[in-house]
Amino acid sequence: MEVEPIEILLAEDNEDDIVIIQEALGQSRVINLIQITRDGEETLAYLRRQGPYRNARQPGLILLDINMPKKNGLETLQEIKADPALRHLPVVMLTVSEREEDIAGSYARGACSFVRKPVDFERLLVVVRNFELYWTLVAKIPSPHQA
Repeated sequence: MEVEPIEILLAEDNEDDIVIIQEALGQSRVINLIQITRDGEETLAYLRRQGPYRNARQPGLILLDINMPKKNGLETLQEIKADPALRHLPVVMLTVSEREEDIAGSYARGACSFVRKPVDFERLLVVVRNFELYWTLVAKIPSPHQA
């Protein structure tokens, strides 16, 4: 079964989490972590190909943390979904938050999933590997050429 590679934009400001997620996804043959952004403003600049990102490739999937500086994940998500050129992109909230208002707010703003990020290293590896299986074998995402 041939699986199309998925390119991911990881919007995350915690360096430890970045390393763990990169390590877990780095073992994949079908997921390519193409870029890391560390705050909401940088994420939007990347997606809109502004400034240093003018030659950036559009990701097939965005992993977005809620607790980021400058512009938090919920604000960033709202801007992504309000932009006709970006709203088709699937956004998964990947966060340590368990707050009901963050969960409800994420879905209300257009997130396709809310995944709680465990603080334990081994559990985070399991979550990332299960995430990979779902997004490569079960879910279908728009091709960057079709968007």
